Amino acid sequence: MNDYEPTGPHETLAARPVSSAMYGPSMPGSPAGPGAAPPPPPTASPDKSEAVTMANQARWPRLRRLLSKKITWIAAAALTCAVIALSIALGTSSTSTTPTSAAAGNPAPGNGAAGRPGFGGGGSNARSGPAAGGASGTVASMSTSGFTLTTATGQKVTVNEASSTTYQNGTSSTAASSITTGEPVLVLGTTNGTTITATQVTVQSTGSGGTAASSAAGVIPFQQGAPTTSKQVGQVPTNYTEGSGTIVSGTTANKATEAALAAYPGGVVDRVVQLSNGEYEVHNIGVNWPHHVFVSQSFQVLGAD
Repeated sequence: MNDYEPTGPHETLAARPVSSAMYGPSMPGSPAGPGAAPPPPPTASPDKSEAVTMANQARWPRLRRLLSKKITWIAAAALTCAVIALSIALGTSSTSTTPTSAAAGNPAPGNGAAGRPGFGGGGSNARSGPAAGGASGTVASMSTSGFTLTTATGQKVTVNEASSTTYQNGTSSTAASSITTGEPVLVLGTTNGTTITATQVTVQSTGSGGTAASSAAGVIPFQQGAPTTSKQVGQVPTNYTEGSGTIVSGTTANKATEAALAAYPGGVVDRVVQLSNGEYEVHNIGVNWPHHVFVSQSFQVLGAD
């Protein structure tokens, strides 16, 4: 046992000898008196709040990394959605603006003039909707809504009848029942491509406007892939420009249509335009030539191109 170990469980510090050399002189006013040893320094222990703070600080870098990855993923997903939406919008815009109808200036089926510059004219008249016109040919088949006819050049035409449609045999009125398969007819009405909503159907004499008449007039039938024929016969109005003039209807259009089809059978008239000089341009489709038949104010055919 040394001098600094307690001799028993009840021994106190006051009973133990203390060396002044160990602790030095006591400070005045010390309750232990001169030579009393100062209390041992307290054992330091980490503060709980400091420990929590250190733990939180240790987690922050990991949280930052996780947040950074999540934000990057969200941004990438948003960018992908935006690109897809833009592609769909552009595709929709690209496919929804292309005109496809004959009323928009495109050739009607069986036209044969798809490659012709300015076909149908360059003005508002040529690009209007259905207009007064007609066709002549032989009744090919009957239906509950009308019939079909075949022109002298082989063009198929659908004729829709209505309660207001009138029927004639020559110059005399007749009944709708007189329209039968094989009958040669002239149809006048509103033309939309190769479909005519009939206002008047006239039974013609056998052989009128047939293939022979068409060949004699020099009408060139439409053939798929055949180049468009360009020629002029007779008189073409001076300074004529395709698409110029004003579309006409009613009796005027009917007379001009009938005159043009009598001279050049085989096509389908889809509009009649009055020119600035008072003459008429009858627009013809369904054949390779002629595309324009020019008619005087007295409804006499002047020429064609």
